[in-house]
Amino acid sequence: MKSSHHIDNPDVILIGSGIMSSNLGAMLKKLSPELKIQLYEVTEELSQESSNGWNNAGTGHAGICELSYTPTSNADGTVDVDKAIEIFHQFEHSKQFWGYAVRSGMVKDPKDFINPVPHISFVYGQEQVDFLKARYKAMSSHHFFKDMEYTEDRDVIRKWAPLLLAGRDNTPVAATKMDRGTDVNFGEIARKLIRWLGEQSGCGYATNHRVTDLKRTSSGWEVTILDAKDNRTFKNNAKFVFIGAGGGSLPLLQKSGIAESKGFGGFPIGGQWLICDKPEVVEQHEAKVYGMSPGAAPTMAVPHLDTRIIDGKKALLFGPYAAWTTKFLHKGGKVTDLPGSIRPDNILSLMKVGMHNIPLVRYLIQQGTQSMNDRMKELHNFYPDAKTDDWKLIDAGIRVQAIKKEDGDAGIVHFGTEVVTDADRSISALLGASPGASVSVNIVLEVILKCFSHLLASQDGKDRMKAMLPTYDEDLVDPSMAERQHTVSEEAVKSLQLI
Repeated sequence: MKSSHHIDNPDVILIGSGIMSSNLGAMLKKLSPELKIQLYEVTEELSQESSNGWNNAGTGHAGICELSYTPTSNADGTVDVDKAIEIFHQFEHSKQFWGYAVRSGMVKDPKDFINPVPHISFVYGQEQVDFLKARYKAMSSHHFFKDMEYTEDRDVIRKWAPLLLAGRDNTPVAATKMDRGTDVNFGEIARKLIRWLGEQSGCGYATNHRVTDLKRTSSGWEVTILDAKDNRTFKNNAKFVFIGAGGGSLPLLQKSGIAESKGFGGFPIGGQWLICDKPEVVEQHEAKVYGMSPGAAPTMAVPHLDTRIIDGKKALLFGPYAAWTTKFLHKGGKVTDLPGSIRPDNILSLMKVGMHNIPLVRYLIQQGTQSMNDRMKELHNFYPDAKTDDWKLIDAGIRVQAIKKEDGDAGIVHFGTEVVTDADRSISALLGASPGASVSVNIVLEVILKCFSHLLASQDGKDRMKAMLPTYDEDLVDPSMAERQHTVSEEAVKSLQLI
């Protein structure tokens, strides 16, 4: 899947063909049409790692149903929902840009990559019910979540998601729901944007091309690339490099040698899903349902029962089940990836992860050695009547969590995203995982504001950015912006055919 031409000495080199590189490349080209951009992807096809449809939950994280964004109650019994509000705000940027991409003809057929699916939080047991009620009270008071519904009525929950109550005992239950949730195939929107980019003057992309080294030059970066098909190594130069290679980002960041990379390590976490594609089961569930995190589970492993729509077909997904691994990539990863990433500047951080996150390590090993019966027991917490024969286990990719020194305490595992940019703003790398894909537009906006601010210095540049992201410089969180947020969101929703 190579594009028909290769760009020598471009302005920008993008490494990786996932949702981050695709959004950044497309936004930069629209912002400055004269830019020359070249993308390299190590696999034969585009967007096959974390952005692949089956390698993530496709939740369209908007802070609606993910209870990990509101993890604990305050001393007075209220729940802090600031993180959920932040994520919702950032996902609005994604919808705005993708809506613009549809309206402007960059991509077609939005239903290929985004569809409306209600987002539900579901809990059981009185303690969890009390928490969800407090969470609902805090969230529904903000204009982002004013349409959220709450119920403890089993008949209502049965109407929302009947599988949740099929065969369930009399334990207290509660749920919240918002109908404006989405299911997103991040791999498909990434592929659409990259194909559009490859059709533009001065732009190209190449698959089966592995970036093997980065060397700073007087004018930017010399990038060494291996053409795996021809087993040929060559070099290309660019003024700016973006490393959006998922699990492959950390080794490349380390090769760059920039001061900002010192101290960073990576902690890989594998994953698996249970999948059901039986129509008689699938048609009974139309929602993404998130529950509470089980003990030491990382935030990316919070269980959920999801409707997925990939290549026009519906299926149900449950998980993820985390697993211990030393590989950094699902395809092309090696068991030596983790030990090979150890450096004198990050070894203390990695050692502290081992010492201070023993429950997490134990959890990952336990998850990876589970039997099918063990996995079905977890599913039964959501869907008590689930039958083993209706479900199959598939791999769910690998996430490499960023590890860095923070507040003098090395070895903290960061379940989120981290953008590392050098002092002269000629290279940026994205580390981390969830909710990265959903907030990818906001992340690349930060890269543009930091590294390409000169493109926004003119009125033409500002107008171009406003066309793509109408509220890129506005704070929609402020209550006074409720009407503005509603208006812009409705435009994006209509463009994406979500209503």
